Parts: sequence; C-alpha cells; structure tokens
Amino acid sequence: MKELTQPLDRATAAEYATWFKALADATRIQIVSLLARHQRPMNVGQIVAAVNVGQSTVSAHLKVLADVRFVLSEQRGTASYYRIQRRVRGVLPHRR
Repeated sequence: MKELTQPLDRATAAEYATWFKALADATRIQIVSLLARHQRPMNVGQIVAAVNVGQSTVSAHLKVLADVRFVLSEQRGTASYYRIQRRVRGVLPHRR
C-alpha cells in the first residue's frame, strides 16, 4: 500500500492535467454547466444560443470537452447532440 505522502504517479497526474486544461476556459465551463443543468442532449445550435458565442467557437470547445470525455456526442440525422458525462455531473460544484 502506498503511503499517502507520495505524489500521484506521472501518468495519472498527466491525465488530471488534461482535465484541468479542458476546464481552463470560461466558455467551456459555461458549456459543461449548461449541459449538466439541462439534463438532456442539446445540439450545437441550442448551445450557441445559450452561451452567446459563435458556432465554430462552440464546436471547438465541444471537441476539447469530448476529447477528455466530459461530454459525449451522438448523431441524430445530420445533427450532433451533446450531453454531459454522468460521472462529471456528480463532481461539479453547484450554485443556486
């Protein structure tokens, strides 16, 4: 059993760093929060309208969030719908 005084192994620390990097942008935090609160998949147009930034910007942010699996996407016809990863929802801070 490892002592609690030891640091994380390098691979785990690197993975956590990618998570923090993915959340190091206010728009991405808005998107994650929106999807967590919405509780059902949203398409890019709906997300764009809610966060008030351009579609290409939202798409780029969604790619970053999907790469670390904070959000999941599904195709419905020609549209992509995004939803929050269930495990992520449980660790987000809540603000009323």
